[in-house]
Amino acid sequence: MIPMRTIAEQLDVLENAGVLAFAHNNKADVRTAVAALRAEGSEGLVALHQRWFAASELAPLLTLNGKKGFVVGDMTDVDEFTPAGINLPDAPLYLVRGVRRGDDLHNVSPQEALVQFEASHRRPLTLQEGLSWALSTPAIIEANSCFMTIGSRKVKRIQRSGEVVYDSRTPALWISSGTGRDGRERRGAPKLGWCWWRNRHTWLGIASAYA
Repeated sequence: MIPMRTIAEQLDVLENAGVLAFAHNNKADVRTAVAALRAEGSEGLVALHQRWFAASELAPLLTLNGKKGFVVGDMTDVDEFTPAGINLPDAPLYLVRGVRRGDDLHNVSPQEALVQFEASHRRPLTLQEGLSWALSTPAIIEANSCFMTIGSRKVKRIQRSGEVVYDSRTPALWISSGTGRDGRERRGAPKLGWCWWRNRHTWLGIASAYA
């Protein structure tokens, strides 16, 4: 498993790569959050909040094997996948503790994993949190050990009863094989795609953190 970089190291990577310049809201809030995290004495994943940073703009900033990341062609609605049942700090950058890639959850469906998380006081990573991890530590996306970020879902509709019906896709980060619509030039590039909520994959974990 790839070790988590220090907070300062993660911030340096994000700043040097120009990631923080992609913030949609008040840039002063970003500078304040960065300063607060640099003063933080603990450990954790520096996460980019989805209200400030769009997944569609973060994915192309990913790099792996000298190639830039991309969003699959049939996920043009990627920015409509937002945190589901997860309360996030109201800050452009924040810390996530106890992050795991979920290698132990290979061949477990997102639906099954969510039940396990709830029983163990953990919660799934959101898409932006997964992207943040891959941006600051590109090697976390490894062949045969990539991961889903099932904490972000797209609301399909809300029933009269108030029940939320979600899209059956769930976001995932892995490495393109260069086949199909990806194109051969993207072989080995980091890829933001999706998997079905009830499907299992032997090479995809399900990332999580402390609840």
